[in-house]
Amino acid sequence: MRERTLDRVRKLLAKAERTDNEHERATFMAAASALMAKYGIESVDAEPLRRAPANRIVTLPNPWAREKARLVSLVAQAVRCRPLLIGRGDGGQRVHIFGFAADLERADLLATSLLLQMAAGLTRVRLPPSVTTVRAYRRSWLLGFTDEVYRLLRAAESAAVAEAAPGTALVLADRGAEVDRAVAEQYPRIRVSVPRTSGTGYRDGVEAGRRADLGRTGVDPVLTPVLGPSGG
Repeated sequence: MRERTLDRVRKLLAKAERTDNEHERATFMAAASALMAKYGIESVDAEPLRRAPANRIVTLPNPWAREKARLVSLVAQAVRCRPLLIGRGDGGQRVHIFGFAADLERADLLATSLLLQMAAGLTRVRLPPSVTTVRAYRRSWLLGFTDEVYRLLRAAESAAVAEAAPGTALVLADRGAEVDRAVAEQYPRIRVSVPRTSGTGYRDGVEAGRRADLGRTGVDPVLTPVLGPSGG
């Protein structure tokens, strides 16, 4: 059932990627998003009881390495993983992601797809006449896109939990605590930072992220996932 569900998600995302019709894209995306959230809830019962959280290190290359890393981090966080930005290395910005196998799998699909959509959206941006600093505008656009995608993904996850069986939220909280313990074992001291932006493209990025709507983007089955092999 798990493989069948994921296959349906991949096919819906691929259809959404290929069509130029906005109504069709929205339909495919909505179906894929609902299935992805449902898959995340179903995986709670499917995971072996004694399986511990795993972890992966993802490297995001330039251009816009930090902004890409932020997108990957927030997508992972939205699907109940715990990401940490650990700085430069291996030719890009690195993100260390902790989580249970099914949630890492969901983060993989969504991050791969949304990175592609974000890059494509940025190339289509038409700068307003008032823009004087192009890079600042584009960076703020990327931040706006990412924040809106995160908000929508979190809303989808919350809706899936609300429709789940009684007790699911408590189980998810226990799993979250396990992930936090796994993080603390490797990173006992964590510093929180908030990105700042001076550009005027944030609102336009939010609008673009809203059109992505809950990860409603296309993942081509032949693409290499952005998340690498498991590190734990």
